[in-house]
Amino acid sequence: MKKLFISFLLLLFPTMGAWADSHFNVDTQLQYCHKQLNRALQLLRQGGSYDFTMQPRNILSTDKSRGWNCRKVSAEEWCSGFWPGILWMDYSYSHDSVVYNAARGYSETLRPLAHQKIYDHDLGFLINCSLGKGYDVTHYDGYHADLLAAADTLATLFNPVVGTMLSWPRNVKMFGGHNTIMDNMMNLELLFRASTEGGSKLLSDVAIMHATTTMRNHFRPDGSCYHVAVYDTITGQFLRGVNHQGYADYSMWARGQSWAIYGFTVTYRYTHNKLFLDFAQKVANAYLTRLHEISDDEVPIWDFNDPRGLHAPKDASAACVVADALLELSTYVPASKAEEYRDEAVKMLECLSSKYQSGNRNVAFLLHSTGNLPAKSEIDASIVYADYYYLEALLRLKQLGD
Repeated sequence: MKKLFISFLLLLFPTMGAWADSHFNVDTQLQYCHKQLNRALQLLRQGGSYDFTMQPRNILSTDKSRGWNCRKVSAEEWCSGFWPGILWMDYSYSHDSVVYNAARGYSETLRPLAHQKIYDHDLGFLINCSLGKGYDVTHYDGYHADLLAAADTLATLFNPVVGTMLSWPRNVKMFGGHNTIMDNMMNLELLFRASTEGGSKLLSDVAIMHATTTMRNHFRPDGSCYHVAVYDTITGQFLRGVNHQGYADYSMWARGQSWAIYGFTVTYRYTHNKLFLDFAQKVANAYLTRLHEISDDEVPIWDFNDPRGLHAPKDASAACVVADALLELSTYVPASKAEEYRDEAVKMLECLSSKYQSGNRNVAFLLHSTGNLPAKSEIDASIVYADYYYLEALLRLKQLGD
């Protein structure tokens, strides 16, 4: 009926078709990203060559240089994998040899991390988001070996008594027990992927147990999540939920909720267990409900319970992650729900593309993300993981057929 109605309108208004097909053009946004990326690469190779030991992380709103602030590669710098991943994703679209060479160089400096003693759970972000994207494009056996090694290393954080991986070994004393943060759901993809690509089946078992335990303890009845779940290290008993990077322990921290939506969607992708699909929808619906109640557009404030309301800082990164996840989630659910999730995702991408792009203000893709507001870090900034998930979402939408 909807198609018949549109056809009728086209008979009355012949130009409507052009408008309807062009209101959001994925290729236009991908070309924008490619242009920004080339600007960034020109900036990063000032002096004639890149310093591949430095990975871009953010551009603060107060940064007058308008270029990426870089941090040295180490296991502590959890954002280091996103830049090479952006380069590989752009190359998959642009086939630009300059981008390819940069992607190889920046990826190479991360490879040793897959074989070192683990520092914390972020190894999934570091390796899967960089070498994983590189392997998708190049099928280079070296990257594949690194992925398998990294998955084995990541799994050493698993505590079978608790049923989750330890996120921050350095913070056990601070939290008073085994700590698991919601971000860790994003690292399960490395375990699942390795398990299906030649690694041990035990890696998948660890990921499933982690997701199951997280689902049981990390959420409130309304589907909102804590940032940190704390467990007794000896007995495995759940002790309490904490919002370490959110406004308060009772609040819905936007990016934490986005990690949950993405993480449980990926878990369903690999397990086909309807329990995880239903839960992915529950946490997605909780996010969308709060977004529609509070936000003035499709980008949330950094924490939905910040009493400043619309005067609180926005977090474009959360919108990018959610849009990306909803596009995938839409492929697993019945048609009516699929349309809803896809429409929501496209609206988010439209909003990001029309109101949050950096343009000439700096060389990133997007503005107005919030990193860690309680720590007063990266507030109203361009942050590399926002760009990563924005680009991944655009490519996913193109693949689905924009």
